[in-house]
Amino acid sequence: MTEEYRENAWQRALDQLRAGRNRPCRAIGELPPSVSPTNVSEAMKLQDALNQRLVADGFGMIVGTKIGCTTRIMQDYLGMEHPCSGAIFDSTLFTETGVYDFDSFLRVGVECEIAVTLGESIPVSLSAHTLESVSHAIASVHAAIEIVDDRYHDFENRIPDGYTWLADDFFGAGAVLGTAVTDWKPLDLPSIRGTMLIDGQDVGSGFGRDIINGHPLEALVWLANEQSLRGHEIPAGWVVMLGSVVQTKWISAGQKVEVDIEGLGSAAAQF
Repeated sequence: MTEEYRENAWQRALDQLRAGRNRPCRAIGELPPSVSPTNVSEAMKLQDALNQRLVADGFGMIVGTKIGCTTRIMQDYLGMEHPCSGAIFDSTLFTETGVYDFDSFLRVGVECEIAVTLGESIPVSLSAHTLESVSHAIASVHAAIEIVDDRYHDFENRIPDGYTWLADDFFGAGAVLGTAVTDWKPLDLPSIRGTMLIDGQDVGSGFGRDIINGHPLEALVWLANEQSLRGHEIPAGWVVMLGSVVQTKWISAGQKVEVDIEGLGSAAAQF
């Protein structure tokens, strides 16, 4: 296999992934075999290249990270055994209420999440980050909605597989942050309950403890350690979506989504 062939295949893979964000979007099929990621490292390399292209194309600036598959319910649903991360772009990030063009998605879904905004950077560390080492960096905690998009060909049958999803920011399509809660430390974050409603109907609920290892901030610990291994700090001002406490719900045109999380308030999205 020549280097020219591999370079052409790499560009075709990026073109396929990029087409999933076009308007109208095109479903992402299986990537060229020579560059289809077979592990997390390869998937993240392709994700980095995709995100650089999206920024260059005017899609927006990267202002945060979404973490997917942090709960057992989402891992079972998606058939994944570990968390996955993807970029959040400022063009898709709203505060309190987000208004989204339904026709800009292939198949749009929503998740009830807890998010944080960092007041300080989390540096690369040779020793493992812990709850204690990441907590001091948090400026605020938020009720949040993650917007996801099934941009994939035959997702229900898991085609393509999870490494392609990871290369494509793992379904990431936007987020809505509720009002910042800065006095969050007295809250018992594992015990807070989150509820999601669609057009006023309760569609599911869960608890902070449903996220990694019984504490939602363990997702931030995971991300800090994952980024340290890649040689990246997490900068001050970064938004991190910690994971969903309710299984993904798929949305129809015109629907309104609301989440309410005890002690953190609410967020809403209109499609």
